[in-house]
Amino acid sequence: MDVDTTRKKGSHQALLDQFGRGEADILLGTQMIAKGLDFPNVTLVGVLNADTALNLPDFRSSERTFQLLTQVAGRAGRAEKAGQVLIQSYNPQHYAIRFAKDQDYEGFYVYEMGIRRQLGYPPYYFTIGITLSHKKEEEVVKRAYEVMNILRSGLSETSNILGPTPKPIARTHNLYHYQILIKYRLEDELGPTLNQVLALTQEWENSELRLSIDHEPQQFL
Repeated sequence: MDVDTTRKKGSHQALLDQFGRGEADILLGTQMIAKGLDFPNVTLVGVLNADTALNLPDFRSSERTFQLLTQVAGRAGRAEKAGQVLIQSYNPQHYAIRFAKDQDYEGFYVYEMGIRRQLGYPPYYFTIGITLSHKKEEEVVKRAYEVMNILRSGLSETSNILGPTPKPIARTHNLYHYQILIKYRLEDELGPTLNQVLALTQEWENSELRLSIDHEPQQFL
C-alpha cells in the first residue's frame, strides 16, 4: 500500500477491507499503514530501514523515528493474540531505536529533552528558517551573507545564527537554495530586523531573488 496503489478514490479503504477479510496474509506498505489500523489477527509487524529518517538534517528526526516505531508496533497483538515486532536497523544502538524497542516513552522524553536543551532547540528555544533562492549561485551566496550581516547587527548576542549553508537539496528548478537558521528565546528586535531582511527583496538588483521566512520550520530539506 503506497501512493501509487491508492490513487483512485476509495482504493485505500478497499485494500484495508480486503486485508481485514483475510483475503491476504501480508500487508506491505509505506508509513501510511503505521497507525490507525486495528486488525485482531495481525501478530507480526516488520519495519525495514527503521533508521532512515535519523539521517535527515532535522532535529526532530529522532522524535519522528521513535513515534513511527511505537505507532507501527501497536499494530501487532491488538487482541488476545500475542504480537511480535521485528525492526531492521543499521544503528540499533541509537537511543530512538532502543527506547522504541522497549516502549519507553518517558525514557525517550527525558533523553531527547536533554539533547534539545543542550543544543538550544524547541521547546527551549524558538526557531526561524530563512531560505534564499537564485538562479546564480554566486548571487544567492552574496545575498545570504548580506542577510546574515543584517541579523548579526540587529539581533542581540543571546540569539544564535547558523549559516548560511546550502540546503540539503541544494538546487531545484534551476535555482540554488541557501538557508539560515535563527535560534532565540526573547528577542525584542526580531520583527524590525526581519523587516530589514524582507526589504532586500524590494531592491531592483534583487528582483530575481526569492526569500522566505519560516517560523518554526518543520523540515530543513
